[in-house]
Amino acid sequence: MNALTQNQTLPLAELDLDAFIQLRRNIHQNPELGAHTPLTAELVASKLESWGYEVHRGVGGHGVVGVLRRGSGTRRLGLRADMDALPMQEKNGFAHASRIEGRMHACGHDGHTAILLAAAWRIAQSSDFNGTLNLIFQPDEEGLGGAKAMMDDGLFQRFPCDAIFALHNLPGIPLDTAVVQAGPTMASSECVRVLIKGRGGHGAMPERAVDPVPVLASMINAIQTVKSRNLCVDEHAVISIGMVEAGSVYNIIPDTASMLISVRTDTAQTEGKINQRLAEIAQGHELTFGVKIDLEITQLAPALVNTVTETEMLRQSLTPLFTPGHLLPQAAKIMATEDFAWMLTEVPGCYFFLGNGEGEFHGCSVHNPHYDFNDELIRIGSDCWLKLVGDYLN
Repeated sequence: MNALTQNQTLPLAELDLDAFIQLRRNIHQNPELGAHTPLTAELVASKLESWGYEVHRGVGGHGVVGVLRRGSGTRRLGLRADMDALPMQEKNGFAHASRIEGRMHACGHDGHTAILLAAAWRIAQSSDFNGTLNLIFQPDEEGLGGAKAMMDDGLFQRFPCDAIFALHNLPGIPLDTAVVQAGPTMASSECVRVLIKGRGGHGAMPERAVDPVPVLASMINAIQTVKSRNLCVDEHAVISIGMVEAGSVYNIIPDTASMLISVRTDTAQTEGKINQRLAEIAQGHELTFGVKIDLEITQLAPALVNTVTETEMLRQSLTPLFTPGHLLPQAAKIMATEDFAWMLTEVPGCYFFLGNGEGEFHGCSVHNPHYDFNDELIRIGSDCWLKLVGDYLN
């Protein structure tokens, strides 16, 4: 049985699902990367203009904002979708597979864009609301730079929002299931660069050098203890050393050694603890080994924290759309990062999930070369957006 209740009727235009499936598949065939999404952005902008939206192009690069005002209400609602793809080779054999070598919509952003466009069309056709609706189409989520770029270009000063919402498909949970979770929902992301400066020399005479390689090895071992020995058991964190580099010839002791570390947490407090401990480990190794260590910490995105009031409002709004047991208060802990978190640092709101389905095909994980977005979510997702618009801008 369809988890969307069969007796739920919305006073809104019926969705031409096939048209938006074709639109989604067109975007899937023509993926664009990072901040450079001109074709997708123009497709979005032209559609919104044809439906009567006030359209603003070039917000923070290729970002697009569509504005629709009705009545005299003062409430302002923001809905956001991401547009960018991933730099990977698609391995699907269906007709709408990527036409561009080395690019693929492997995270469903083509579907998120289609969902918000489907909702935009239905709202423009017949939705009766009272206030201002801001539809935000963002590039470069995967690079974690798109939200910040739009905000730095005055997104919320030019298009003020009292609340903002976004969604993401979630493979592995049933279609027609939603996860609406208050509080910390996705992890922050930091890139930590460690550069160890020693003194190079001949491999036959290590006593005349200051070898950075044993320092690197010792630091790697020390960093592995941060989570298990410096954090409480209920503090969530992932610390992964993704790259190490030292030397170029087998018989030469290098001047330097380096590594890149990924740090993910779900609170700023835990992030601060880890950063302090990394600094202490670096300082200790400087004293022990007589080297100089540079530690460079770059925050790519904060933890995504859904505000309680807006999350509960969204849950109440969506409850009539889903049968009991299909609107979940939480999912398994997700330590991936989403740059919508930046928007939530300025505007209260909620980021929620819709099940992409189960099984070998629709249960396939995102960032996998065999992934594809479930087109049924265009209907389900647009229903959710329409219900929220009707309830919030009432």
